[in-house]
Formats: sequence, structure tokens, C-alpha cells
Amino acid sequence: MGHFITSKDIPADGEHLKKGALSKWIGISGLVALIGIIVSAWLLFNNNEAANTASDTVAGRYAYSWLFAFTFFVSFSLGGAFWLLLHHVSNSGWGISVRRLMENLASVFPWMGIIAIPFLFPQVQQHLFEWMNRHRELMGSVTSYANAKEILHHSYGQFDHMLYAKSFYMNLPFWLGRMVGYFVLLGGAIYILKNISVAQDNDPKPGIERLKKSRKLCAAFLPIFALTATFLAFDLLKALDYKWFSTMYGVYFFAGCALNGMALLILTSILLRRAGYLQTVMSPEHHHIMGKLTFAFVVFWAYVTFSQFFLIWYANITEETSYFLLRNTGNWNVANIALVFGHFALPFLFLIRSDVKKKPGLMIPITIYLFILHALDHYLIVAPERGPSLTLGSEAGASLFPAGSVVWYDLLAFVTVGAFFLFIYLRMFTKNSLYPCRDPRILESANLFN
Repeated sequence: MGHFITSKDIPADGEHLKKGALSKWIGISGLVALIGIIVSAWLLFNNNEAANTASDTVAGRYAYSWLFAFTFFVSFSLGGAFWLLLHHVSNSGWGISVRRLMENLASVFPWMGIIAIPFLFPQVQQHLFEWMNRHRELMGSVTSYANAKEILHHSYGQFDHMLYAKSFYMNLPFWLGRMVGYFVLLGGAIYILKNISVAQDNDPKPGIERLKKSRKLCAAFLPIFALTATFLAFDLLKALDYKWFSTMYGVYFFAGCALNGMALLILTSILLRRAGYLQTVMSPEHHHIMGKLTFAFVVFWAYVTFSQFFLIWYANITEETSYFLLRNTGNWNVANIALVFGHFALPFLFLIRSDVKKKPGLMIPITIYLFILHALDHYLIVAPERGPSLTLGSEAGASLFPAGSVVWYDLLAFVTVGAFFLFIYLRMFTKNSLYPCRDPRILESANLFN
């Protein structure tokens, strides 16, 4: 049950981290990120010809590692953005106590645009996106994309006809514009919402005008989020094989974002409470609700993932089944089966119990476990494409680890992007109160009972 809190229990200026509380971790993560980014830049833009084939280079292998790490960590910030927008649009009362956590997590998203910069360079694109290479070949001899489309249509084979049919969307100027637009538009929306929230903290007579304003803005920002989450997944992940079709891919990616974004919010709130913070405005009731939302998206992720597989299996169309044929080859099918039981069955059995959701000692390992399975999910999206793309159909594409050195590339990219993500995320907590202290409904949230 909840605890009883009055306005006297909540400081007028909120609750701030002690000075230097996170300095050590911010410094370590920043240093690791800086070193990793320097090494990664050298790997991504180093033309290493000492490889098995002309295309199988260090830069080519590491491009997939970088993509895997980026999409994994950006999914957390997208999840935070979703929960923040949903909180405002639904006029949530219980979520006031954890809204600043949502804002801090969502605020990492525009900074992740720095990690996405390598994808804007042809030296990296050439290894990841076959369709870009075909367009560049054509643009070397034609003056407009309209002419390029006609050449694609008349001069090449059946797969290029697919590219011709999709060229209204898959063309370089539009792709580059979208990539910049994602971070500018959604990043700007998050910045506006957080500024409104922080301004409320500093207003001695906050009122409800800012709450109404945020709610109205989020009604417009939610479509921006939906387009960003969907088409960012299309442009960076689904486009690894431009011949592949799936109408559920955007929802599949979103489900993982929402699930693990909430899991990270749970882990963050537990760690803060264990450090002595958020004691008055949060209780096990908040963890119960957050656990229920996590449980809901464990089921939703499984539903969407199975639906995508079942519809493609049932239709048995070549352009669709290629995705799963590759991932059921060699050792990849072992990882796929692990997802079935590990990403759904086990979390389902644990999170279905209400008492588990209220116990931090149990929720910490469960959230970490969800992160591991989420990483496996994203690895299965990206890594299998590396084999066929870089080894031209050799046996490397049929192995869970195409080459021994690739594992080290994956770990380097994961640690680098993870350290950058942690550096930005932790810094967000040092700037403002840990909760919106002057929100008119903070007492409603603090006395939550469900």
C-alpha cells in the first residue's frame, strides 16, 4: 500500500543529488567514450585491404558493430520519449513522481545524433546499404534521380525493379534529410517539454497552465515520435536488405523501445531510492505500476514478433521469407529459439506476480536480464546481415560469430556507445531536481495507491 505524504514533506526546491555524487561515474564513462570514439573513427574510416575479399574490410565489419550498438542504446531514449509523451497526453497522475526520470532518459536522444554521424558518410554507408551503392553508381552518369529511376527500371534485373519501385522513398537526398530531421524534430520536442517542466520547478506560483500546454503539445509531438521510431528503424535496420518486406517492423522496433525504456526507468528509480533519494514521492506502488507496464510490453513484444514471423511464414513470399531464412541458418536459429523462451516466457512468469514487481531486489536482476535479451534481439537484427554483405555468401553468413575478430569489434562498439549513453544520461541528473517538485499533482502521485 502507499504511504501518506503532505506538502510539508516535499521540499519547495525539490531534491537534488549531492554535489559530486556521480562525478566518478561521469568521468569514467566520459573517458571510455572519448577513447572508444577515437578508436572507432579510425576503424570506421580506415580502408583496410588486408581482408578476405575486397569488401570484407575492418571498416565494413565495424560498421555493423556500430549500427548494432547505436540502435540498441537509442532504443532506450526513444522508450523514455514514448513514456514521457504518453504521460502528458493521458494526463497521468501517478507518473508525476517519475516524470523527471522520463525527461532525463528522453533527453539523451538528441545527443545520440552524435553517434549517428558516421552513417552520413559514404565510407560507412557502402558497407551497410546496398541500395545506396546502386544509386551512387547511377548518379555518377546521370543528372537527376528521375533519370536514375528509369535506368534502374530498364537496365537491371528483378531486384533493381524493387529498388525502382521504392525510389520515391529510398533516395539519398531524402534519406539524409530524414536522418537529420529525426533528431532535430523529436529532439526539439523533448527539449521544449523538459524546459516547460524545469520552468515549473522555479515558479513560486506554478499553476496548471504549463500542464495544459504540455498536454496540448504532446498531442502534436506523439505523431513526430511515431514517425521517428518507425522510420529510423526502416532507414537504419530494415534497409540493410532493401528487398525485404514487413508491414509490422516499425511496431516490432517500438515494442522493444517501450519495454526496455520502462525497464531502465525502473532500474534508475530503484538505484536512486537505495541511495536515499525519492523516498517521499515514490513508494512500492510506483514500482508496481511500472512493473505492470513492463509486463504488458513483454507480452506486446512477443505478440508483435510472433505475428510478424507467422504472417511471413504463412504467406511464404520470397521477398519476405529471406529475413528469417538467413536467421534460421547455422547457429542463428539457436539465438532465435533463445529469444522465444528468454525474451517472453521467463519474464512473463516472473512479472505476472504482483509481489515481484514491488520488490527491488528482484526487479534489478529482471531489468538487467531484459537488457541482455534486448541486446540479443538487436544483434539478431543486424549481425546476420554482415555475413552475406561482406563475404558475398560465404559460410561466414551462417555462423553466430562470422569471424573471431568481429566479436571484439562488437564489444568495442557496444562499450563505446554504452559509455557515451551513460555519460549523457548521468549528467542529466546533476542539472535539476530529481522530480517536478512544484507540479500541482505531486501529492497525488506521492500518495499513490493501486
